[in-house]
Amino acid sequence: MIFRLDDRLLFPDPALAEEDGLLAVGGDLSVGRLLLAYRNGIFPWYNEDTPILWYSPHERFVLFPKELKISKSMNQVLRSGKFRVTHDTCFEEVIAACSAAKRKDQDGTWIIPEMKEAYVQLHREGHAHSVEVWEDERLIGGLYGVEVGKVFCGESMFSNVSNASKAALTDLCQSGKYELIDCQVHTEHLESMGARMISREEYMHILQNADGKG
Repeated sequence: MIFRLDDRLLFPDPALAEEDGLLAVGGDLSVGRLLLAYRNGIFPWYNEDTPILWYSPHERFVLFPKELKISKSMNQVLRSGKFRVTHDTCFEEVIAACSAAKRKDQDGTWIIPEMKEAYVQLHREGHAHSVEVWEDERLIGGLYGVEVGKVFCGESMFSNVSNASKAALTDLCQSGKYELIDCQVHTEHLESMGARMISREEYMHILQNADGKG
């Protein structure tokens, strides 16, 4: 059953989501609603041709930082000093680059203007963060997502130079800030770095304990 949201800040039980993870339709992208969604394992994913769609997959594609796999070639790249990595220095530029990125596994068109505006506001209020990768003074890769306690809910990443997005994710995992990176959507790229599926129940247990609000 797909639920229709109204003006009240509430969501149905995520366990009631459809087989594809779709749980609810409607509502808005206010900071309060987005934070409530992420704290309950729910995220928005839609495009300009649909209303706001809220998902809570029955299985979550996640990366435990301790399980991160770094190839020998990637280790060489990281040791070379070729890339410089920063955090939260240009969030808006990162989300714009993610929106413009063309990729085989995902469609960047879901990062529509109202989504950008909503996540920029989350960033301004300290809930959304970015990792930037630079070569010289040029932004060549990065990622952004929402922080829920010690869980980082990754939204999207981009790479204009080989290995740049891997460098961003590696830095995020090695920061020591997070117990879990929620990758949301399966890609071979992330699977090669150690990401795997877990059940919603396991995900929610980690999320609620990491957030301290469960």
